[in-house]
Amino acid sequence: MFTPRVIAKKFVAREQGEGAGARVHRSIGTTRLRNLDPFLMLDEFNVGLPGGFPDHPHRGFETVTYVLPTSKGHMCHEDFLGNKGELRPGDLQWMTPGRGIMHAEMPKSEVPAHGLQLWINLPSKSRMVEPKYQEISRDTVPHAFNEDKSIEAIVFAGEVFGKRGPIETAAPVTYVHFMLQAGAKLEYPIPESHHVFVYAVSGTGKWSTRSSRTKPSCWR
Repeated sequence: MFTPRVIAKKFVAREQGEGAGARVHRSIGTTRLRNLDPFLMLDEFNVGLPGGFPDHPHRGFETVTYVLPTSKGHMCHEDFLGNKGELRPGDLQWMTPGRGIMHAEMPKSEVPAHGLQLWINLPSKSRMVEPKYQEISRDTVPHAFNEDKSIEAIVFAGEVFGKRGPIETAAPVTYVHFMLQAGAKLEYPIPESHHVFVYAVSGTGKWSTRSSRTKPSCWR
């Protein structure tokens, strides 16, 4: 048994401009929730060319870019070190800029790429490491299910239903995409020392005694 957490805050993500001609729904990193250590920012994007996120720097924190499995478009990335790649629907990139990197993230075509980007603060000892990437393909990421198969979990980091994600994190982080069938109930134990948020991309649901609607919503 474990003690259910009390939800401290619930709100709808705010739409705003970002990059070049792109629009995002931002939740963490707004006036409603400046940060949730170690989480600095969370954006939901749905962008096609000519919009996107051209050359920009990162330093001292990690960026996690996840193209949702339901996305119609792809995202391409390239940095000043010569690294480049493409994220298909269901793929995830965990970038550790460390001491600094300049890169660009652009949709592959006019077809919108739909996904999430999360910024995670690095421990002070890791802020000057060499930049590195961890790219997880939709074909290799573990999928886990509860006993009656009413909940599917795509496990990128941490452990759920006996499956452990492949991402190596600088600090303990769990990153999971849960997909629940109608009426399914999820109980997932989380260490007391961890800060937690849930971001609802679509559908309706209830956490504790509070309900979420179809708008992108963040729960802390």
